[in-house]
Amino acid sequence: MSQIDPQNIDFHEIARRGDTEVMEVCLEAGLDPEIQDPRGFSLLTIAAYNDQPSMVELLMDRGADPNAVDGSGNTPLMGTAFKGHLPAARSLLAGGADPDFANPSGSTALHFSVMFGHLEMVDLLLEHGADPGPADEEGRTPLDLARAKGLDQIAERLST
Repeated sequence: MSQIDPQNIDFHEIARRGDTEVMEVCLEAGLDPEIQDPRGFSLLTIAAYNDQPSMVELLMDRGADPNAVDGSGNTPLMGTAFKGHLPAARSLLAGGADPDFANPSGSTALHFSVMFGHLEMVDLLLEHGADPGPADEEGRTPLDLARAKGLDQIAERLST
């Protein structure tokens, strides 16, 4: 009988694909849900970035921290805000992701959602208590970004 060599398994690819059945087996066998790839991306970050809400929920249920940072200091929620992936963002927020966590540049998930013009993500983050007031290291608030990009609907949401 042959054995599987865990060194030859790409757990991050399993997370990216959202294959919860395979991931469940791996976690049951003792896989640490917090493992990171060489760039500091956790399984949760990869799952969230690829809009895999079921995988996000499985990993958080097994102890993955929704506020853990990658090698650049960004959280999984920031990745979903950048991409505009609402289902994964909802799962992260339900699991305790902090919508106001700031990376080393002072950017929050709200900054990322505004930068990429994701109105529905802005609404979701605001519904979950995101503070539109903090400025990034360049002194720009999410409202400043929206105005600079001519995103009138987003600017209106952030002004109320």
